[in-house]
Amino acid sequence: MKQWLQNNKGLLGALAVTVAFIAAECAVFYWKGGYLAALAPLALIAVWLFAVRFETGLLLMALLTPFAVNVALLPGMELSMPVEPMMILFTLMFFFRVLVSKSYDLRLLRHPVSLLLLATLVWWVVTSCTSRLPWVSFKYFIARIWFVVPFFFAAAQIFRNRDRIRQFFWAYAIGLGIVILIATTKTLGNFSDLQTLHRVMRPFYNDHTAYGCAIALMIPAAFYFIFSRGHSGWRRVLTLLLFAGLCVGLFFSYCRAAWLSVLGAIGVYVLVRMGMKVKWMVLLFGLGVGAFFMYQSEVLYKLGKNHQDSSYELADQVKSISNISTDASNVERLNRWASAMRLWKESPVLGTGPGTYQFIYGSYQRSYQLSTISTNSGNLGNAHSEYIGPMTEQGLPGVILVVALFLTTFATGVRVYRTARDPEVRHMALAFTLCLLTYYIHGVFNNFLDTDKLSVPFWAFTAAVVALDVYSEKLKTEN
Repeated sequence: MKQWLQNNKGLLGALAVTVAFIAAECAVFYWKGGYLAALAPLALIAVWLFAVRFETGLLLMALLTPFAVNVALLPGMELSMPVEPMMILFTLMFFFRVLVSKSYDLRLLRHPVSLLLLATLVWWVVTSCTSRLPWVSFKYFIARIWFVVPFFFAAAQIFRNRDRIRQFFWAYAIGLGIVILIATTKTLGNFSDLQTLHRVMRPFYNDHTAYGCAIALMIPAAFYFIFSRGHSGWRRVLTLLLFAGLCVGLFFSYCRAAWLSVLGAIGVYVLVRMGMKVKWMVLLFGLGVGAFFMYQSEVLYKLGKNHQDSSYELADQVKSISNISTDASNVERLNRWASAMRLWKESPVLGTGPGTYQFIYGSYQRSYQLSTISTNSGNLGNAHSEYIGPMTEQGLPGVILVVALFLTTFATGVRVYRTARDPEVRHMALAFTLCLLTYYIHGVFNNFLDTDKLSVPFWAFTAAVVALDVYSEKLKTEN
């Protein structure tokens, strides 16, 4: 126990600060009221923490992220409270520390994943300058900066110590686990009302798709930690309980894309363990996509004959995945994709500008493609794809950079799994690579990297894969 306390001082410190923050917030709300007044204790604690315990600050943000809620502080300015102000402060503090100490490890910046991410950020600036709504695009770009800098560039260096990777995972998992417990409790007694089931995770997660995506993202790593040699006794029992809770939460999320993403990760895990090379996996996927477009008429005809709508019954919910005729969610997704393609054809290279799709796509809809939940107001999300969205907003180079970033990260994780000398490093790299893979698959149907709920674990897990690659000792010959 004493050794565990010593090894997890950062996580315990984050928990202690969280309790202190909640107590301070409650006191301010009770005596003063209002959101702005409640920022005072948060600001004081965050400034002190980031100055004195920088790494613990990262864990604290991970712990608080699942509980964050969107608050309109000023007209036209909405932030996820309390974490986004903390991210802004953390980003500024990180730049200050790097400029003063000049101690950032350049090996991390030279890594292919980092170079692709930097190229993506540069292209965001270019397309923001040519955007149809420049003010919207630059706000979107700046918001992405305080997601990427703390949880990728700062985290990658912090994750040189593998214990920090484990602590980060647990910090986010503890917060998410509490949200799952609350949502599952609210689910009981509402099994016959699918619309209620889709809202039980509010206000912490806006809808069941983001909630299910976050859970799916955690499952491969949770499974790995059950059998990790660093976990034994009561810690293994807690990990097993966490994994069971994640599975329950995933099931009751009724998110079909999340279910598919976990199944896809399991399939890829089997291929990796069989020794299949990454290039053959990519080729296999490409052949599948090519076959779909070659026979799309026949496929769409058969899919059009499916009229099973979303349901709280598992079998019916699975059947509804391929219903593109009457299922409102599926029909609306196809409507968003069709509108995005029309927009892209007008600006195939530079796109419409980052973050602009939801504000301009309304006039590009067609009446025969509208669903019962269609809207022109831009208040129900974006293009619903992590690939089509960037293609529309940042042109063809934008989607190429996204795909290249995802593929390079995946290839890096598999390479570490096959070349690292330490077995713990190998299996940890594969676990977090599979975590990211669930998002790559889910990204076909939704995009959540403009939110803190998914950006925090996504970029941190990407940083973990890069750190394991940079700082691990490799075998002399590849297997």
